Amino acid sequence: MNLHFYQRFIILGISFLLASCVSSGYTQLPSANYSYRVKSLVMHFTAIDYQKSVEALVNEGYVSSHYLVPESNDPSYRKSELEVLQLVDEHERAWHAGRSYWQGRTGLNDSSIGIEIVNVPQCFDDEKALAQAGMASRAEHGPNRLCVFPDFDPKQIELVIELSQDILSRNPDITPTAVVGHSDIAPSRKNDPGPRFPWYQLYQAGIGAWYDEASLAAYWQRFNHAPVSVGLLQAALSTYGYGIIETGIIDQQTIDTISAFQMHFLPWQVSGNPDSRTAAAVFALIEKYFPDALPALLTRYELESDSAIKANTASVITKQGQVDAVFPLVLSDSREYVNNRTQFIAYAGQGDIRILPMNASSADIYINEQKLNIAQPFAAEQYEYSLAKRTHDGINSLRVDNIQPADASLQLIVPYPSLRSADESNNTKSPLSSAFDFSEVDKLINTDVSNGFPGAVLLVLHQGKIVKHSAYGYAALVDGKPSPMQKDTSFDLASNTKVFATTLAIMHLVEQNKLALDAPVSRYLPEYVGAGREGRTVADLLAHASGYDSEVQFYKRENPLGGAFHSLRPELTGDILLSKVEFVAGRQTQQQYSDTNFMILGLLIERLTQRPLDEYLEEEIYQALGLDSLMFNPLKKGQTAEQFAATEIKGNTRSGNIEFEGIRDYVLRGEVHDEKAFYSMEGVAGHAGLFGNARDLAVLAQLMLNQGGYDDKVLFSPATLARFVSPRYQNNSFGLGWRLALDQSTAWHFGPYASSRAFGHTGWTGTATVIDPAYELAIILLTNKKHTPVQKRGEALIFSGDEFETGRYGSVVSKVYEAILQGVK
Repeated sequence: MNLHFYQRFIILGISFLLASCVSSGYTQLPSANYSYRVKSLVMHFTAIDYQKSVEALVNEGYVSSHYLVPESNDPSYRKSELEVLQLVDEHERAWHAGRSYWQGRTGLNDSSIGIEIVNVPQCFDDEKALAQAGMASRAEHGPNRLCVFPDFDPKQIELVIELSQDILSRNPDITPTAVVGHSDIAPSRKNDPGPRFPWYQLYQAGIGAWYDEASLAAYWQRFNHAPVSVGLLQAALSTYGYGIIETGIIDQQTIDTISAFQMHFLPWQVSGNPDSRTAAAVFALIEKYFPDALPALLTRYELESDSAIKANTASVITKQGQVDAVFPLVLSDSREYVNNRTQFIAYAGQGDIRILPMNASSADIYINEQKLNIAQPFAAEQYEYSLAKRTHDGINSLRVDNIQPADASLQLIVPYPSLRSADESNNTKSPLSSAFDFSEVDKLINTDVSNGFPGAVLLVLHQGKIVKHSAYGYAALVDGKPSPMQKDTSFDLASNTKVFATTLAIMHLVEQNKLALDAPVSRYLPEYVGAGREGRTVADLLAHASGYDSEVQFYKRENPLGGAFHSLRPELTGDILLSKVEFVAGRQTQQQYSDTNFMILGLLIERLTQRPLDEYLEEEIYQALGLDSLMFNPLKKGQTAEQFAATEIKGNTRSGNIEFEGIRDYVLRGEVHDEKAFYSMEGVAGHAGLFGNARDLAVLAQLMLNQGGYDDKVLFSPATLARFVSPRYQNNSFGLGWRLALDQSTAWHFGPYASSRAFGHTGWTGTATVIDPAYELAIILLTNKKHTPVQKRGEALIFSGDEFETGRYGSVVSKVYEAILQGVK
């Protein structure tokens, strides 16, 4: 027994003697195994004036509290001096906490003392939003409520401090971390005592908890370099006392709990965002008040951050080709018919293998169970063999046996399929271009050209071969001088930028574990907070499920959103995108195609790679694949206007029907047409700005058909591709970045014959791509349909090129499918 117990024993003994004088009573035998009833002190604000507070807290049928503290200058408070009112004895149970949780206890009415403080915030509800979301969403600090919190009365706070000190002296089981606000114990329901409550002032008076500033700064710097995962932050908040469930995602309970924590400990930044400052504050508090729990949390942090650092510092994937393995393979399963076998994709009559003997003198290598005739023993450091006589379309098998000597090994590399012209194949069983009758396609496009359609380039690849590559009409009609379309003419790809630039870069970053699709955008762009931004994920932007409107006309001083949204500088445009552009719909409530989503994704890529978007794409992806035509701002990079198909005849004026300050009024050729990209982003943006020719796009299409690689280059895995070309949310036509052909709603683009596995994109300037793995087919249709006159019909401005079948995509695509289907029968 300790001294504290002896003091209790003496007090109880005296009480026993007094009781025995007036009653026969019970024999007292005090136990050391007990504690006080009161474990927590809970602060509230009443949200109503003094008189209404009294009525609510005193009259039968309402809530109650142990104490009520009025405020000065309240007309309903009649006394000249403020005084504390006790409404319920501390030994009794007051009804102030409701459904609540703190440090393992639920229903805190049973184990707490409540102080109600008269303070009246002004709150406003969005009744329409509440009606749409359902009344279950009526959280006191939820997204459908706006509250303005006033400062607390200094005299009132003096009384609260004095009262709290008295309560703590009488209730020694109330630890510093058990002095909490109503929002701490019920974060999804309550917001009192609000962000203006002076928690730090109370801490200075010996009431409640606070972190040491040096610890906060140390954790903040640490977490800035390697962020705390959402799951670990949830675990840390739970350790401190909050009733949060670790889900690993930023769900509503997490946003509510973080908001409550920030109102208590970071009241100057109540965002609900799981940023490094919030994590630092939680860890600093745990270090100070729960030091025994800290090592396990830090061990987990080190494990998670170590994995993240290794992933984030990974260089470009060094694997060469789809098979790049050392045999014998080291697998967990050592069974004979499981080990030393793998597969690769190929087309009939195509394929190569590279053999690096390492320390092996000989080995038996089988392709589709046919043994390769290789001169042995190995005498060179590397061998290259054609697999043309042994491959077939689709999955091919590779097996290695009898490596000699027994402890030796060899490396085998099988590149991905690369594009060939039809006449390059030496396999008579594989259909050549002559086996396909594209005359109907040619007739359709040529008829349109003869009737005024400007021009087009069509490329069709099938089973690894370019089976059609044709140019039609004119690249430009300038001053009455036609410039014939060439097969290598480059085009303004418009929104095909979204997939062949931005999405492609994100797929590569996801494969390298540098980017998580379900992570909040704010993890990579910390300033992307407020107004619901914290809950938007990378996948939401990719799938157009964020809730943004279709575009913001930054380039117009008189744009519909006002002068604050006018920008002709990329830096300012980026700031507006990340902090000012508002949502017009809730997250994932609808999928509205929006350039804003991809403009933000372009900024995210730049922040993550620490390089300009065009530099990263051109150097890390396009040039690595040998693609010379794909670039942004080509006229600034040595290209000439004559290499490009023209877009609008009179700049962005729509034949003089549109005006704004600085507008271009000349033929656009080699300059991005999109106004946001040109005027507000200097030609480089995530939604538009990429130029390129059909041949280079075909390589990227084959990369997709190869499920992530081309020749000996690997950008991503089949698993990553599958995540991007599957519907993410309710709209079957949207994958992540890519448009899908899962139903007939996109037949205008994919035509009626596309398989359910087909994906691709279109661009406003007249570009369309279709990639169909089921047919091992890709269609690249590039037109300059906007290089035509504009007519005004009512309020609408119509380019004549949009009214031709070639400019509507689906008819040309349909005719290509028919030629392929008839040719392979």
